Amino acid sequence: MLEKFYGFKHTPFSRDIPTDSLYCAEMTTEILTRLSYGAKKQFFTVLTGDCGSGKTTIIRKLKESLEQSKYQLLYLADSKLTPRHFYKGLLEQLGCEAKFYRGDAKRQLHREIELMRGIHGIEPVVVVDEAHLLDREMLEEVRFLLNFKMDAKSPMALVLVGQNELAERLKLQSYAAIRQRIDINCRLFYFDRSQVEAYIKKHLLYAGAQSEIFSDSAIEEIYAYSSGAARMVNKVCTHCLLYGAQNERRIIEGSIVKMVIAGEIL
Repeated sequence: MLEKFYGFKHTPFSRDIPTDSLYCAEMTTEILTRLSYGAKKQFFTVLTGDCGSGKTTIIRKLKESLEQSKYQLLYLADSKLTPRHFYKGLLEQLGCEAKFYRGDAKRQLHREIELMRGIHGIEPVVVVDEAHLLDREMLEEVRFLLNFKMDAKSPMALVLVGQNELAERLKLQSYAAIRQRIDINCRLFYFDRSQVEAYIKKHLLYAGAQSEIFSDSAIEEIYAYSSGAARMVNKVCTHCLLYGAQNERRIIEGSIVKMVIAGEIL
């Protein structure tokens, strides 16, 4: 409905926008560069940020930026991830049936990685999303996993992605052994007001908008409500465009944003 009314070729604030069409702030570019470097050097990296700040989007961009002939990104996102399911999940993505016992599965993973490197010349990049939900046992397993050939070489590039509470946990003395192994720390922040405006315009451009749709006052209200969280910007903008299409409003003013937020968004 909104696509037809505004003459869009694509939906502007959906989750399936191609990575090369997404807005990329300077902060995002810097973090992506660091993640790419960590992948190439087989580093242990931690990426944290508030809910809805775009962490998973950056991982999508990272996957697209890595040469498929040289790297294979393995992705896990499980709030109840255990060491056994960690190895099982990775081995399944490598096309293997995991051994039942954790120690056997760990050794099996190491062998598969050595085969990947030695025969195919491919380096694994393991991303564990929602890592702030991992329990202590799983975080300790990360440390044991990285103990490979007496620290001479890491078996893989490993990226833990989670909300800011992950960074706070890792500051505790009880997690010092894990913290000391972290090679790169990245922190993602919410957009400021100018970045929210650039974000909205970039996504409308991708959609095929022929003219401005959100007024300055509308952008002010969107920023005030969202605090710069990309996920909330998407939500508010989509609701506003739906309202605009239903009520034949070519321009979304601040008053419309206020009304939509008060009446439609929980």
